[in-house]
Amino acid sequence: MASFVLPLAEVTLEDLPRVGGKNASLGEMIGALSQSGVRVPDGFALTVDAFHAHLRGAGLEAEIQATLDRLDPGDIAALAEAGARLRCRVAEAPLPKQVAEEAQAAYSLLSGRFGEAETDVAVRSSATAEDLPTASFAGQQESFLNVRGANDFDVAIRRCMASLYTDRAIVYRHEQGIAHGDVALSVGVQKMVRSDRASAGVIFTLDTESGFRDVVLVTGSFGLGELVVQGRVNPDEFWVHKPTLAAGFRAIVRRERGEKATKLVYGDLRAVKEMRVAREERLRFVLSDDEVLELARWAVAVERHYSERAGHPVPMDLEWAKDGRSGELFVVQARPETVHSRSSAPKIELFRLRGTGRLLVSGKAVGSRVGVGPVRVIRSTSELVNFQPGEVLVAGMTDPDWEPVLARAAALVTDQGGRTCHAAIVSRELGLPCVVGTGKGSRVLRDGDRVTVFCAEGDTGRVYEGELPVEREEIDPATLPESPVPLMLNLANPDLAFQLAQLPSAGVGLLRIEFLVNHWIGIHPMALVHPERVDEDVRAEILRRTEGWPKPSDHFVERMASGVGVIAAAFHPRPVIVRFSDFKSNEYAGLIGGKVFEPVEANPMLGFRGASRYTDERYREGFALECRAICRVREEMGLENVKVMIPFCRTLGEARRVQQEMAKHGLVRGEKGLEVWVMCEIPNNVVLAEEFAQLFDGFSIGSNDLTQLVLGIDRDSEILAPLFDERDPGVLRMIETVVERAHRAGRRVGICGQAPSDHPDLAVFLAKIGIDSISLVPDSLPRVARRLAGA
Repeated sequence: MASFVLPLAEVTLEDLPRVGGKNASLGEMIGALSQSGVRVPDGFALTVDAFHAHLRGAGLEAEIQATLDRLDPGDIAALAEAGARLRCRVAEAPLPKQVAEEAQAAYSLLSGRFGEAETDVAVRSSATAEDLPTASFAGQQESFLNVRGANDFDVAIRRCMASLYTDRAIVYRHEQGIAHGDVALSVGVQKMVRSDRASAGVIFTLDTESGFRDVVLVTGSFGLGELVVQGRVNPDEFWVHKPTLAAGFRAIVRRERGEKATKLVYGDLRAVKEMRVAREERLRFVLSDDEVLELARWAVAVERHYSERAGHPVPMDLEWAKDGRSGELFVVQARPETVHSRSSAPKIELFRLRGTGRLLVSGKAVGSRVGVGPVRVIRSTSELVNFQPGEVLVAGMTDPDWEPVLARAAALVTDQGGRTCHAAIVSRELGLPCVVGTGKGSRVLRDGDRVTVFCAEGDTGRVYEGELPVEREEIDPATLPESPVPLMLNLANPDLAFQLAQLPSAGVGLLRIEFLVNHWIGIHPMALVHPERVDEDVRAEILRRTEGWPKPSDHFVERMASGVGVIAAAFHPRPVIVRFSDFKSNEYAGLIGGKVFEPVEANPMLGFRGASRYTDERYREGFALECRAICRVREEMGLENVKVMIPFCRTLGEARRVQQEMAKHGLVRGEKGLEVWVMCEIPNNVVLAEEFAQLFDGFSIGSNDLTQLVLGIDRDSEILAPLFDERDPGVLRMIETVVERAHRAGRRVGICGQAPSDHPDLAVFLAKIGIDSISLVPDSLPRVARRLAGA
C-alpha cells in the first residue's frame, strides 16, 4: 500500500494532485532552487489519500456531499450552520490507524533531525485547487503554528482537514465554479521558523496595485507572519527594481515604515499569543537592506523558475520568515499571483473626482477603482446578516469568514492591514475598491452615511463624505497612434508612476519634486539641517516627523530619493528629467519651519527662486540635500536614466556657479552619463541660447514663466489673466527662436509647460518647428497624440 507521507524534498509540481498546491510548490523550490540559495524549511506532506481515508473511515463522504449539494451559499445563516457542523464532524473523528501511525513516525523523524524528541512545527493546509494561476484560495483553509507533541499534532491534522469546509472555502469554490467533490486536502508539516523572535511577511514579484512587472514588493512585520497575512497589522513595505537589482545595484527604490503595533509570538499556555510591540522597536524597519535585497533576489529566482516551467511569465506571491535564533531567511510559501497575471494587454482606467467632499479617513489603496454606497460597520461575524448588497463594508479588520459577503459590497474599508493581506488579495480578485490601514475607519464612519471610496490616486485611498461625481476614462495604449514628436509626461506623484508608465510615452519630461517636498516631507530643508534655529514647538514637530532617522536631514534625502526612484524605476530605461526645487519664497515659508529661513518678498514670482537659491548661503545646505538624493538614485539604485534640470536660471554666471555647487555633492555633468538641462523660461535663455547651450545638454521650455516674462504679466494676477496667452505671437516667436538656436548648437529642446496640454493646436505648431519632445499632463497625452497624428 502506498505511503500516506511524502518528504517535501521528494515532491515536485507534478505531485500537485497528491499533495496540493502549497506542498507541491514547497517541494519544487527545495528541489530546484536550493542551489540558488533559496531556503525552505524541512518537512513532509500527508497526501490527499490520507484525507480521503479519514473521511471514509469516519463515514462522512456521503453526508458532506449531501449537505453541500443542498446548501445555498448566499444564505449566510445556513452557510454558517452547515460549515460549523461539517468542520466539527471532520475534526472530532479519529484518524485511521495507518494514517495516524505514519504521520507520527514522520513527525518523530523530523524532530530527530533537529535533535529534539518533539520539535515545534507548522501544520498547514494544501488543497488540490489551491495556489493555482487562476484562483489563489488565499486564506480559505487553516494553518496551525507552534504545534508540539504527539497529541497536539494529531489534533492539528484533523482540524486542518476540517478547514476544507470553512464558510469562506465553501463560498469561494462555488464562486470559482469548482465542484466540492473535486477538491481534496493535503496537510503540510514543516519545522517552525522562529520568526516570533524576528520577523515575517509577504513578497509579490510585481506591484500589487498596478500590475507593474519590474519591481518586487516585500512586506514584513515583527513576529510570526500570520498577522501580516491576515491583515491585522500595518507592515513595513519595500519596493525593489528588478532590472537594476540584476545589474548589481542596491535597488531598493522605496521604503515605507509600517505601524507594526502588535506581533504574534510563542505562548506559554497556548501555541501562540499576540502582544504589543515596543515603541522604539516599531520605529525601526524589520529587515536590513541586505536582507531585503536577498529576499528580492530569491523572489526573482522563484519567478524565473516558474515562468520557465510554464512557458510564459508567472508573477509570484510568496511568504517569508526570518529565524531569530540563526538569523537565516526562509521562503515558507510560493504561489502564482492571480489578479494581474490573468489580465490581457493593459488598459488604463483614469478616474477623476468632479466634486469636493469632506475627507473622513484615508489609508492604503488596494486596486484603482471607486466605490459609492451607504456605510455598514461590521464588528463581528454575527453582524454579517445585517449587510445589504451595495453597502460599503467597514471593519476593524476583516476575518476570512467574511469573504462570502465581499462580492456584494460596493467597497471595503478597514482600520488595520496592509496591501498584501488576504482581504487585499481577495478584493483585487473581485475588483473591489478597498482602503486598508485607516486606523479609525470603524470609529469615524457611521452606519447609513453615504460615502465615496476613492482608490484611484495611487498609494493612498480616501473615503469622502457623500456621493461625489466621478469621471471615468479608459485608455487602450494599443489604439493610440504613433506621434511624429516624442511625447513625454509631466509627473509629480510617485504613487501614480507604475500605472502611468504603461502609457506609450517617451519618458518623463518634467518631474516636479515640489510635490515630494510638500506631501512626502512637509518640512523646510534648512529646518532639517538646522532644527536648532526654529522655535521649540516647531522643533518638536520636526523631531516627531523624523523619528527613527539618524538625523532629521537624512529623512529628507531618503524620502526624496524614494519618490524620484519610484518614478525613475517605473519609466526605466526611458529618460526622467528631474527639476530641482522651484518653490517661491512664500511657498517655502509655508513648510514646517520655513518662516525662519525665508524673506518676505513683494513679488516672489520674480524673487528668490530657482538657480539663485542653490548657491546662496540661505539655501545652499538645502540644495545639498537635493543633490544627495539624486546621487543616491543614480549611484545606489542604478537609475542612470535620471537627468537633472535647473529652473529659473537667469545668467551664464549663475549657470556655472550652480554646476560647481552640484559637483561638490557628486553631480558632475558628463560623469556616468549625467545630463544637466536648463529650463528655458526667461528671455535671456533665448537671447543667449547658444551660450547656454555650451553649459547644458538640453533646454526645456517652461511656457508659463516664459509667457509672463515676454508679455510682462504676473501670471498670478486675476486682473491681467485675460491677457495671458501662451499662443501670443511674441511668445511663439521666442519658442521658435530658441529651438532654432539650440539646434544650431547641437542641443535638444523640449517643452514641459502647461500650454500643449491645454491647447493641442500649439502642439501642432511645436511639431512643425521641429521641437524634440513635448511633455504633457498624463490625461492629455491621448488627445494630443491623436491631434498630432492627424495634423
